Amino acid sequence: MEYKRGSLSNEELIHLYESILWPRMIEEKMLVLLRQGKISKWFSGIGQEAIAVGATLAMDPTEWIMPLHRNLGVFTSRKMPLTDLFKQWQGDRSSYSKARERSFHFGSKAHHVCGMISHLGPQLAIADGVALAYQQRGQLKASMAFTGDGGTSEGDFHEALNVAAVWDLPVIFIIENNGYGLSTPTNEQYKCDHLVDRAKGYGMEGIRIDGNNILEVYQTVKGVRDYCINQQKPYLIECDTFRMRGHEEASGVKYVPKHLMETWSLKDPIKNYEQFLVQENVLTEMQVAEIRNRFKDQMEADLRKAMEPETFEPSVAAELADVFAPVPASTIPDYSLVETAQKTNKRFIEAISDALRQSMEKYPDMIIMGQDIAEYGGAFKITEGFADQFGKQRIRNTPICESAIVGAALGLSMEGIKSVVEMQFADFVTVAFNQIVNNLAKIHYRWGQNADVVVRMPTGGGVGAGPFHSQSNEAWFTHVPGLKVVYPSNPTDAKGLLIAALAEPNPILYFEHKALYRSIEEAIPDAMYQIEIGKAHIVKEGTDATIITYGMGVLWAKAYQQAHTDQSIYILDLRTLSPLDYNAIELAVKATGKLMLLHEDNLTGGIGGEISAWVAEHCFTHLDAPIMRCASLDTPIPFNKTLEKQYMANDRLEEMMAKLLNY
Repeated sequence: MEYKRGSLSNEELIHLYESILWPRMIEEKMLVLLRQGKISKWFSGIGQEAIAVGATLAMDPTEWIMPLHRNLGVFTSRKMPLTDLFKQWQGDRSSYSKARERSFHFGSKAHHVCGMISHLGPQLAIADGVALAYQQRGQLKASMAFTGDGGTSEGDFHEALNVAAVWDLPVIFIIENNGYGLSTPTNEQYKCDHLVDRAKGYGMEGIRIDGNNILEVYQTVKGVRDYCINQQKPYLIECDTFRMRGHEEASGVKYVPKHLMETWSLKDPIKNYEQFLVQENVLTEMQVAEIRNRFKDQMEADLRKAMEPETFEPSVAAELADVFAPVPASTIPDYSLVETAQKTNKRFIEAISDALRQSMEKYPDMIIMGQDIAEYGGAFKITEGFADQFGKQRIRNTPICESAIVGAALGLSMEGIKSVVEMQFADFVTVAFNQIVNNLAKIHYRWGQNADVVVRMPTGGGVGAGPFHSQSNEAWFTHVPGLKVVYPSNPTDAKGLLIAALAEPNPILYFEHKALYRSIEEAIPDAMYQIEIGKAHIVKEGTDATIITYGMGVLWAKAYQQAHTDQSIYILDLRTLSPLDYNAIELAVKATGKLMLLHEDNLTGGIGGEISAWVAEHCFTHLDAPIMRCASLDTPIPFNKTLEKQYMANDRLEEMMAKLLNY
C-alpha cells in the first residue's frame, strides 16, 4: 500500500492514526462483549475504518453526514464520547435516542450526524436537501452521504444522484464497495466494471480510490469537498474495501472464499498505516504501544461508567409526547379572530393557493417542490404565478423522483427550512412511501429531529380519472405514528388548515379533493389565519341521526340533509383524521344515538372502522342502533362514469340512512 503524505504534518498524520485506531479498538471490545451477551446485534466495520474516519475528518464539523451501520468512525470522529455511544448500544434511557434505537440508527443534531434507517438508500436524498439548504443560504458547505455496493441497486440511489446532478447540489456520495451485500457478491449486484462509472450517466464527476488507505481517503475527500463547494456540483466516490466480518456477527463469513479473506487481511488499514508511520519515523513502536495502552485505559474507564446500572420507570405519556415535535406558539391569528374581517369569494383551489402564497411571504426561505409547479403552475394550476413572484429557487420543478424529493424535504428541515412537496396526484405517493412512513414519521421519536414538511395530496374520485388518479389513500397514513393527516371540505378550512400545517414542525399529509377545486366557493378572510389541527367542526346539529365524515363526504351529507328536510341530521366534519377529535365524536354520538360513518375511501381498512371501534368501546351506552359505515366499494376505482358512480359511497347513502333511521 502506497501512502502519500503530501503537505500533512507529523501531528496531522498522528491524529489520523489515533482517529482510525480508536473505532477499531472499540469494535474489538464490542465483539468480546457481544459474545458475553452484554450487547445486542453488531454490524462490524472492521477493515473499513479508513473510509468513515478519513471522509469525516475531511469535512467541516458543522456539515451534515448521513452514515451507515458500519460507520462507527463517523461517530467517533465527530467526538461522540464512548460512554454515550455505549449507553446507546445498551438501550439506556439516557442515550441519544432515549432507548428507542439500536446500533447506528440514531442521529445527533449537535454532531450533525443523521441517523440511518434499515432501508438502504433513503439517507442519500436527505443529503440533497441539506445541500440545497446550504446553497439557498449561500453557505460554503457540502453534505456527505454513505451507501454500500448493495445499496446502489436501490431506486433511492438513482433518484438522489439524479436530483443532486439536475439541481447542481454540493453533495459528496460515497460508495463503500466491500465486496458483498449481506452474502451476495458484487458480481451479482451490478454489471458495470466499477460503480463509479455510473457517475457519467448522471452528468457528475467521480473517482475510484483505495478505501483502505487513510491518506488517500482523507486527501481525496478534502479535494472533492473543495470541488463541490466551488463548483456547486455533486461528486461520486467509490471506495474499494472489504468486509472482514459477517454482515452481522451471527451471519459468519462461511460464504466468503478463503483466498479473499487472506488477500484483504494483508490490506488491513490500521496495520499498514501504523507500519508506514513507524517507517517514516513519525511514530516509534513505543509510542504506538503508548497510544494503544492509553486508548485501552480510556475504553475500560468509559465502559465501567456506561455499564453502571440504570433503572427507569417507563412512561406511556412520555412515549406518546415524543411522537411529535412540540408545536410552538404561533403569531398567526385563529379563524375566530378574523371571521368578521374583509372577505373575498374564493373557490377551494384559490383558498389553497392563498394559503401557500401567504405562507411563502411569511417564511422567506420556505420552498415548494413538485412536478411542473413552476412556469406551468402545477397540474391543477395552484402555484400559477408563484415562480414569477418567489423565483425558481423557491418554486422548484422536480424530476419524477418522488422518494428523493420527500427525502430532500427532510434534509431542508434539518437545516430549519420549511418545505411543501406536491404530489401531482395522491396516487403517486406510493413511490415515496418509505421516506414518509419510515423517515418523516419516525425521526422525531427516534432522536428528536423535527420534520417540518407538508405533503400536498390531490385526491379523490368523481372526475373520471380511473384507478391511478382517483384513489382515496388517506387511511394508509392514519395508521402511522408521527404523521398528521388533514382533509378539508370547504375553502375556509382549506386555507386555515393548510396555514396551520405549514406553521407546524411536524410532517403533515394534506389531502385536497380534486372534485372540490373548482366546484365550490365561499367568502373567506383575505387575511392570514389558521384553523387548529385536530379539531372537528359541527356542520349542523340534529337529533335523529349523526353523520361523521370529511372531505367530499361533507357535501354528500349536506345534500342528503337538504333532500330530507323532515329529518334532523347531525353532521360532524372531522377535518383532521390524525389526530382525531374524540371529544367531538363522543358529543356527536350522544346527540342522536344513531351513527353513520361516511367516507369515499374503501370500506375495509378505512378510517370509519377505527372510529367505529372507538365508539363501540367508549360510547356504547349512548347508542340506540348499530354503528353503520357507508363507504366506497372494495374494488379499485373504475374509469367508466356509471361504474364510478356505483363505486362511490354516496351511491348507497340513501339506502343506508333509511336502514339506520328505521332501526
